[in-house]
Amino acid sequence: MDFKEYIRVIPDFPQEGISFKDITTLLKNGEVYRKAIEELKTLVSDLKIDVIAGPEARGFVVGAPLAYALGVGFAPIRKSGKLPYETIEVGYDLEYGKDRLAMHTDAIEKGQNVLIADDLLATGGTIATSVNLIRQLGGNVVGAAFMIELADLNGRSKLDGIDVFTLMQYE
Repeated sequence: MDFKEYIRVIPDFPQEGISFKDITTLLKNGEVYRKAIEELKTLVSDLKIDVIAGPEARGFVVGAPLAYALGVGFAPIRKSGKLPYETIEVGYDLEYGKDRLAMHTDAIEKGQNVLIADDLLATGGTIATSVNLIRQLGGNVVGAAFMIELADLNGRSKLDGIDVFTLMQYE
């Protein structure tokens, strides 16, 4: 299936020169959404996965159903101040500022194999920060799965040695 047919491209959002890839048009089609999750499941089926971690917010809509399909747990990665229990946090740079991501200290058990799932791999900053959090908790990142990869931004280069799985790529 050509999932790109279900992606809306919005020019100059959130700022001029950006071509935003909107997955909401894929998500609203139940059959296509299900097929996208099933395809991601197929792509990662050879990995030994104990838990999937997904950064907010769209990592939740990719990671949680993928975790369900694989029969594994889901660990949310949130912005600072959004999780109610004891957390660890890591700061990172954005194109337009700085931010912090957090995980509960008990979200990942030492030695667990973790797959990171999100909607899009762009520059790799959010995912590299997610890898850092998971490793601080003692997890082993076995891969990262995305619906979309913006290949020309070379986000893979920040994911040193981590296998990347994507449904579609844009240049």
